[in-house]
Amino acid sequence: MFKLMNRWWKYMTAKLTGTFNEKADPKVQLEQAIQEAHDQHRRLKEQAANVIANQKQTEIRLNRTMEEYEKVAGNAKQAVLMADEAQKRSDAAKTTEYTAAAESFANRMIALENEVEDMKSLHLQASQAADQAKSAVNQNSSMLQRKLAERQQLLSQLDQAKMQEQLNKAMASLSETVGDEVPTFDEVREKVESRYAKAKGMSELQGASVEGRMLEVEQASLNVEAQARLSEIRAQLGLDAGTAAAPAVAEVRAPGEGA
Repeated sequence: MFKLMNRWWKYMTAKLTGTFNEKADPKVQLEQAIQEAHDQHRRLKEQAANVIANQKQTEIRLNRTMEEYEKVAGNAKQAVLMADEAQKRSDAAKTTEYTAAAESFANRMIALENEVEDMKSLHLQASQAADQAKSAVNQNSSMLQRKLAERQQLLSQLDQAKMQEQLNKAMASLSETVGDEVPTFDEVREKVESRYAKAKGMSELQGASVEGRMLEVEQASLNVEAQARLSEIRAQLGLDAGTAAAPAVAEVRAPGEGA
């Protein structure tokens, strides 16, 4: 039963995740990813700063311990010299006191030497960790810069994709049926072309009809009368009739006669 519930939970999680990814705005998701990258880089820098600070503190303690060691070593040398001078003066009491002080300084030197060695080891480890932290920050900074540059490219591609989707949608709407009372673009075009072809056909039929031939005959008769009237005017004016163009008499043929 538990295994079945676990499988059902994983199935529902995958289903909801898929539905969310389908409906989510890629632009918003991209900004979320960039913001997360910024936050991750900030956290990495804070961790690196802590590592570097630990290295600096270790270095400070090491330097302070070494300074103390040099001071104790100087005191030990001074105590030995003073004990030697007291011994030369046959001052047993001072010799014993200075010798005891020299031994105390020597014991402190031994302890400081061990402490210095330990601190050197810690300082080396802290320095290596600091170098690794700096390298990690630099690498992550380069990755962040690449992501920022890629974001601009992705945003441009996203805008182009949206524009192309709108264009595809508009082109598809020209050929798809909107409704029973609204014709498509192809249907309107076919209707216009049909009417245009029919009008052209009717025009050709009118030109070849009897009425069309009758109009041609009437126009020819008017041309003959006009030429005759021009000849009369030239004769009245005493113009040379020979120079005048002879009136052309149009030969009228019945439909169907040969030339």
